[in-house]
Amino acid sequence: MRGISVNEYEASLVIKSGAELLLSASSDPRSDEGYTAVKMNVSEALDLMAQALANFEAGVSGTNRSTGWVQDLRRVADDLAEK
Repeated sequence: MRGISVNEYEASLVIKSGAELLLSASSDPRSDEGYTAVKMNVSEALDLMAQALANFEAGVSGTNRSTGWVQDLRRVADDLAEK
């Protein structure tokens, strides 16, 4: 299967749209049956976003301003995965 090719801007729009859908769904939850799976999915997404942010910063000259954000995202991802 061939993957879809998108640039970082298009990918960021997908992430934003997904987050908006998750927010909408969570405002009227049907049940807590899938909550464990939701936490794992969010955890994995946060970890991937941390990796992407680190990649973007590595490609930019100058001070790496997002190091703290990357660490925070990974910490939250780990916390969600553990609970």
